[in-house]
Amino acid sequence: MAQQSTAHQASVTVPGAKNGGSDRRELYLKLFSGEMFKGFQHNAIARDLVMKRTLKNGKSLQFIYTGRTKAEYHVPGNSILGNSDGAPPVSEKTITVDDLLISSAFLYELDETLAHYDLRSEISRKIGYALAEKYDRLVFRAITRGARAASPVSKTNFVEPGGTQIRVGTNADANDAYSATALVNAFYDAAAALDEKGVSSEGRVGVLNPRQYYELIQQVGENGLVNRDSQGTSRQKGNGIVEIAGIKIYKSMNIPFLSNYGTKYTPSSGNDDTVDTNVADPGNTGDFVGAGIENGINKDASGGATGIHNHYGNAANFANSCGLIFQREAAGVVEAIGPQVQVTSGDVSVIYQGDVILGRLAMGADYLNPAAAVELFAGTATKPAQFGTVQTATNNAGYQ
Repeated sequence: MAQQSTAHQASVTVPGAKNGGSDRRELYLKLFSGEMFKGFQHNAIARDLVMKRTLKNGKSLQFIYTGRTKAEYHVPGNSILGNSDGAPPVSEKTITVDDLLISSAFLYELDETLAHYDLRSEISRKIGYALAEKYDRLVFRAITRGARAASPVSKTNFVEPGGTQIRVGTNADANDAYSATALVNAFYDAAAALDEKGVSSEGRVGVLNPRQYYELIQQVGENGLVNRDSQGTSRQKGNGIVEIAGIKIYKSMNIPFLSNYGTKYTPSSGNDDTVDTNVADPGNTGDFVGAGIENGINKDASGGATGIHNHYGNAANFANSCGLIFQREAAGVVEAIGPQVQVTSGDVSVIYQGDVILGRLAMGADYLNPAAAVELFAGTATKPAQFGTVQTATNNAGYQ
């Protein structure tokens, strides 16, 4: 064993210690935690587009629905004691926080020393990407579920509007999902449906995959697209610059798209026009581009993923989904722990000669007001069915 002497110990400057404190790495944490947050914020778009609440001292949060009531003329002499029909009706929606979502990496100190680039910042950025990807996917799946659901307010004579599903194109062909003209028509249909159902025009957005978005922006200045004065690269970003019928358009690779996330390429054989597109695989797409939607990430699902306490559906539920249009009341997110980064230090770092970088968050998502959710679908003349009833070991149909 190597012997180390303290007889001539040097006075060491510790740049990571705040005000000469005992934690030699306190200031280092802030450097790469900022990278994790930038990675998360750059990739997570859903967080700012829906209703977000912070949860403390509990496992779930209730959202209250208040239905409509009626107005009537007063008869002179009559007492006013409230509507005899009990209006307005009230209902509720509960969103539960799923278990802790984490992404981590162990960074060996010697590797960090030998690396010719900022290894710690790069890894923490990728951790932020991973959390953002999961966050958006769960929210978009919840909105899709809401677009197929009836309103929780179901009192007789006071039933509120439910979700909307709009077919893109007129043929049973999944390629209609990429038709700019069909998409523009679908956006106007969606705007009209939202107006008819009394949904606020504030906070309306649409989320498409990148190829759909680029098909659309080629039509800027035509077919009723607005923001014609946007120049240069601003249109290309897909962050709400382009609008159709007052709906700001975003692009994302995390929306459900024909049973995949973000995109679906022409299969090598057995092309089925009802669920497959004619988009050629550009090659070298790796394992993550166009990943298939997971099965069994539902509450109480037999064989489902551990830690899920909300209903997010299965791959079969999204076989014909090809885009979302919604207003911020369409879905809610409950966060018990927002995006955070943690790092080992002290004795643990000494023992293992490195650090574990951990990104974490605890959240849950579900639809709130179905009337504010619109699902775009293609490849079938029939609207995709509701997710079904509660899933059990013998009923693998998903959830309503």
